[in-house]
Amino acid sequence: MKRYGTLGTVGWQVLICAVVLSVWQWGYDLRTKLPWLVPDLLDPYFISKPSMIFDNFLIQSCLTSKLGAFNGWFNGDFGKCLARNENNLWAATAITLKNTFFGFVTGVVSGFIAGLILGRSDRLSAIFQPFITAVNSIPRIALAPIIVLAFGIGDMSKIVTSWIVVVFLVFFNTFEGARSIDEGFTNAARLLGASEWQITRTVVIPSTMAWVFASLTPAISFALIGVIVGEFIGAERGIGRLIIESEARGEASGMMVAVVVLMLVGVVLSTIIWRLQAYLLRWQRQRSAE
Repeated sequence: MKRYGTLGTVGWQVLICAVVLSVWQWGYDLRTKLPWLVPDLLDPYFISKPSMIFDNFLIQSCLTSKLGAFNGWFNGDFGKCLARNENNLWAATAITLKNTFFGFVTGVVSGFIAGLILGRSDRLSAIFQPFITAVNSIPRIALAPIIVLAFGIGDMSKIVTSWIVVVFLVFFNTFEGARSIDEGFTNAARLLGASEWQITRTVVIPSTMAWVFASLTPAISFALIGVIVGEFIGAERGIGRLIIESEARGEASGMMVAVVVLMLVGVVLSTIIWRLQAYLLRWQRQRSAE
């Protein structure tokens, strides 16, 4: 029964995708007959069409030439195309993913450490609370131009922008998780002779992991958003740069290729986080079953 339920879910997902793509591809053609039914948003000038997006994807990824001929792997056409365009789709995706990874990791680590320290210390929490609140009140995206101005248009400014978006999200979840620990556990550990470091390692950190992982799925998406915003403002390569270049040429299909790639990247990264969470927090399901 579970297998049939899964197949049914997948079937509905495929059906929804097919309907959306069909309306997207052919819906605007009905405008002359049913103008009241077709919104202006379906205008190919704004969002292109799936067929045009796919053709542009093949060109940007150097799989085909602009004339539609497939670039051969063995005759060197594919490699020549990559060499001619340093910011091809593969290179742009790799650059964006690299900056997202470093921004995400540094944001998670620093946010976790800061949240753990302040969450376990009432005095430090009281001292830094107004400063954290003040900085957190600033829209992080508004800081992106300043970051680019300070760190240049290279990768470092994208990593810093990604970091500043992620760090507070992880910090507040970790802080609340450290605050919500049952004092009975820590008192029992102290009665057994555990040091503060042992209590932190064996009680506090495992208890806050659920809170931390609750923030990781949105954090990876925000990390990607931070990198893209940084690339919008100033970058030599990256998916954000591809979007800006396509917008300057008025190519909706080129922009939509980058958007679809970002969507797929986001889904893959979120799936990895879910899998990692299910593996590291498998003890929660076991305890619930007991």
